[in-house]
Amino acid sequence: ISLPPPSRFSFPTLTLTAAPGWGRAGGGAGAKRKTRSQARKREREREREKLNRCSKFEATPSQSWPQCSIGPWFFPFEKGMSAAGATLGPIREDLALSTCHSNGAGAGGPPCSPELITIYLAVAGAPVIPMRVLESDSIASVKLKIQSCKGFAVKKQKLVFDGREMARNDCLIRDYGVSDGNVLHLIIRTSDLRVITVKTASGKKLKFRVEQGRTVHYVKKQVAKRNPSLVDLQDQSFLFQEEPAEKPEERREIHDICTNDNAFLHLFVCRTAEVEDSEPPAVAPVTVDDGSRAFTRNPPPRGGMSMEPVIVNPKVELPPVIKNLLCATLSGLEKGNPPIMSTEGTGGAYFMQDVSGNEFVSVFKPIDEEPLAENNPRGLPLSTNGEGLKRGTRVGEGAIREVAAYILDHPSSGRRSFSHVDFGFAGVPPTVLVQCMHGGFKHAAGCEQAAMNFKVGSLQMFVKSFGSCEEMGPRVFPAREVHKICVLDIRLANADRHAGNILVRKEGGGEEGRMVLVPIDHGYCLPENFEDCTFEWLYWPQSRQPFCSETLEYINSLDAEQDIALLKFYGWEMSLDCSRTLRISTMLLRKGAKRGLTPFDIGSILCRETIKKESRIEEIVREAKAAVVPGTSETAFLDSVAEIMDRYLDRLTI
Repeated sequence: ISLPPPSRFSFPTLTLTAAPGWGRAGGGAGAKRKTRSQARKREREREREKLNRCSKFEATPSQSWPQCSIGPWFFPFEKGMSAAGATLGPIREDLALSTCHSNGAGAGGPPCSPELITIYLAVAGAPVIPMRVLESDSIASVKLKIQSCKGFAVKKQKLVFDGREMARNDCLIRDYGVSDGNVLHLIIRTSDLRVITVKTASGKKLKFRVEQGRTVHYVKKQVAKRNPSLVDLQDQSFLFQEEPAEKPEERREIHDICTNDNAFLHLFVCRTAEVEDSEPPAVAPVTVDDGSRAFTRNPPPRGGMSMEPVIVNPKVELPPVIKNLLCATLSGLEKGNPPIMSTEGTGGAYFMQDVSGNEFVSVFKPIDEEPLAENNPRGLPLSTNGEGLKRGTRVGEGAIREVAAYILDHPSSGRRSFSHVDFGFAGVPPTVLVQCMHGGFKHAAGCEQAAMNFKVGSLQMFVKSFGSCEEMGPRVFPAREVHKICVLDIRLANADRHAGNILVRKEGGGEEGRMVLVPIDHGYCLPENFEDCTFEWLYWPQSRQPFCSETLEYINSLDAEQDIALLKFYGWEMSLDCSRTLRISTMLLRKGAKRGLTPFDIGSILCRETIKKESRIEEIVREAKAAVVPGTSETAFLDSVAEIMDRYLDRLTI
C-alpha cells in the first residue's frame, strides 16, 4: 500500500504493489518495471482525481490523513503505514459525514455512488449525529458504523424509523424506506450496574456493584451489612468525592450522584450505635371480595401511592400467585422503596422492590410509556397513526398482550382457567393488568399533580436469572427448553422474539442444576397480521430437532376457539384480525407438528426471509382471500386457509 502526498481534499489512494521477486526474471525486466511504474503513477493520478470529485468535504490541515470507509468498516491510515500495520479503528465524529465508500467502480466509472445519502441519528439527551451511508447498506452495516463512530456496541443498539423498529439486520436500509435526510432514532441500552467505592473516615474502602436506580438509603444498608458494627443508619452521612455541598438525601438515587463507574462516596459517622433493624409498619390491607370484586383498597392509599388489579369481569378469581405478587409490590411501595426504571428496552419498564428494598419482586410497564406513546422515556416520537413499533400492533395495547401471553400459556396439566399452577408450559412469568400510582413514574413535563394520576400497565413477576440468551451460545440450551418457547411464539405469532428477551436460570444447586429458559416481553404477540413475525431461535440448532412426545401432546391439546373465549372472559375482546391470527397460527402449529415438521420448518413458514418478500403464511392467507367471495363467513374463510395450507404442507413433507 503506497500513499501519495496529501492533496487538498486529503483522500488517500490505495495501490497494490508487487513485492520484490514476484514475476519471472528475464531480458527487458528493467524496461518492464519502468512501464509498470509509469502505469501505476497514471493510475494514482486518476484515482486521486476521482476521489477529489467525489468529496464534498474540504479538510483542514489537521485532517491531512482522514479515515477511508470501505464497505462497513472504517480504516484509519497514517503516513507511511504498511499493509501489515493497517488496523480497524474508530472514526472521528467530524468525519462521520464525509466518509466515501469504495464501490469497486473503475477509472472510467462514476466518481461517486448515487446511492450515497445522509441520515441523522437522534439520541435522547445528545445532539443529532449526521452520517453518510449507502442506500444499499444493511442494518447490520449501519450499526457497525455507529459502533465505529460513537463506540456503541452493536448488541446495545436499536434503530427506529418512521415508527418502526429496524429489527432485521440482514435487510437494507432502503427496504425500510430510508432516504436522504431522514432521521433515525437510536436507542442505546446501557448497563444497569454502577461500580462505586465507599470510603470511611478511617480510610477503609468498600466496593459495591449497585443498580443505577438504587437510593442512598440502600447503599447505607449495604454498608451496614458489610460492617455490622459500624453505625446506625441514621448516623451515616455521605459526601460525593470532594464536594462538601453535595450531601444527598436518603431517597436520592445513586446514578444522580455517581455519573461514572469507580466513583467514590465518602462516609462520615456521627456516633457509633447498633444497626437499625426494626419491623416495617403494617401495610394497607388488600382484601378479597366474595365475588363482586377480587381486590379492594382499605384504607385509601397513603403518601400518594397505590396499586390494585384492573378487573373487568367480576367473575374472574385471581390465583394466589397473583395476589401475593400484588401484596409484595404494594408493601414495597408503602415502605418507601421507589420504582427503578430499567435501562433496557424501548419503553418504560420499572423494577418494583420488596419491603426490604433489597430484592425486586415485579416489573411494571405503563401503557403510556410504551414505544411511540405520549410519555415514552426513550425519546421516541409519537405514533402518527396509532400503530406500534411492529406491524399489526397498536400503541397502548402492549400491557394487554403481556397478560394474554400468560393467560394462554396453559400448563401441561390443563387449561389456565381450570388450573392453579403458577407457570405454564412455556414458563411465562405470572402477569396481571394493574393500575398504579407513584411519583417515580415518567409524566409529561408541566403536568400538575401528575403523581396523583393512576397509570395502567402490566405487572409481571420478576425472575432471578444469570443473564439472557444473547450473553451465551445457544448450543448449551436443552432442546425441550427451546421447543417450549418455539411453541409459544408460533402460536402467538410473536413479532419480537430475540435472544435478549429469553432469560436463563438454573433449577437446583451446583453445576448439576437444570438449565431453564424463561420467555419475557410479549407486548408484540397476537398482531393483526404476520408481517413482522421474527424468531431468533430459527438460527439455533435445537429448532431443527423434532418435537418430543410430551410437546406433541401439548400441541394437540391447543384450541384457538377456547383461547379466544378465555381472553374474552378476562376482559379482552379481540379484534377480528387478531383472533384470525391466533386461529391461523394455531392451525399451522397443529398441522405441522402432526406431519412431523420441526420448529424450524413451521417457524420459517411464518417469518419473512426479507422485509419485502412475503412469508409463506401471508401468501396462503392472500390466496385464501382471493378464493372466497366478499362477505364470506369467517368459518368459510378459515376452511379455505386450511385447504390451501394442507396442500402446501403435503408438498413440503413429500
